[in-house]
Amino acid sequence: MEGDVRAAGDFDAVLFDMDGVLVDSEELIAHAVMTMFKECYNFDMPRDAFYPYVGGGENRFIGCPAAEHGLTIDIDFAKAHTYALYDKLAEHYIKVFPGAPEYVRACRELGFKVALASAADLEKVLVNLRILGISADFFDAVVTGSEVERKKPFPDIYLKAASKLGVDPRRCLVVEDAVNGIIAGRAAGARCLGVTTSFPEAKLREVGAGWCAQNLGAAPLPTQLG
Repeated sequence: MEGDVRAAGDFDAVLFDMDGVLVDSEELIAHAVMTMFKECYNFDMPRDAFYPYVGGGENRFIGCPAAEHGLTIDIDFAKAHTYALYDKLAEHYIKVFPGAPEYVRACRELGFKVALASAADLEKVLVNLRILGISADFFDAVVTGSEVERKKPFPDIYLKAASKLGVDPRRCLVVEDAVNGIIAGRAAGARCLGVTTSFPEAKLREVGAGWCAQNLGAAPLPTQLG
């Protein structure tokens, strides 16, 4: 029975981050933002300027390095230019992580509700889903960064995803790759599965990941966690 399956893993729902969990897009978004800074502001932004803001949404990913380097930017214009570059290159440079689509589908087949909770804007999320080969309608709920004022590491996005699903966030498994995302998931009351595509396992466990895997192809299913 579906209820018995969920009870076995003590979860009702699985809340997935997108970038770094389902698709390998971190290098492309960094490249697109660096190109945007060069084309629009004639500034060579260093690659490592973005590292502290991985998982926090494009407003922080673009805006914080700009502020730190004394640049005044129009964030909406900067994001629009970045997303145009991102979309143009997506088919060639975004890779689906091993086992990611299969893991999402397996969670549904086991009876769990599934949600996508990405700090990215909807425009970027839809590009990623196209590459992933899963439509937004497949998920029981989708929450993007534009729907919450406070981005990760605040818990708002995961609280909203759980609310949309009608489940207690304490009975949710959050799947994350970023330190900011694990902090957000734990702050929401969820337990977290960390994938070590962006940060080392020690870092993710330090901020609260209960389990870690190299990618979703190597990750235990929610029914196997206890």
